[in-house]
Amino acid sequence: MHIYNIHKAKTHLSRLIDLAAKGEPFVIAKAGKPMVKVMALNAPEPSEMRRTGFMAREIKVPGDFDRMGSEDTEKCSVYVHDAPPALSLRLGSHWLSPRS
Repeated sequence: MHIYNIHKAKTHLSRLIDLAAKGEPFVIAKAGKPMVKVMALNAPEPSEMRRTGFMAREIKVPGDFDRMGSEDTEKCSVYVHDAPPALSLRLGSHWLSPRS
């Protein structure tokens, strides 16, 4: 949501009202502090807007979603060992190194 200072809102009031009427609310601020929110009269209240499940039955998640790309991940994995090789990363008390 856009925030406009009072001077800019007064200068562009007609254009801003047109945007609000088309469903793009905005805020008018005074000295950087938000004062009012301008929105269309027929706009739904935030409590009326429902986002959860808005794409229900429009997309399908494959059954193996949690395993997708596991082969590629295995190729790029690292292992922990005791002695730090030349190219390694210390993570706490463990050393991570590319698989040989």
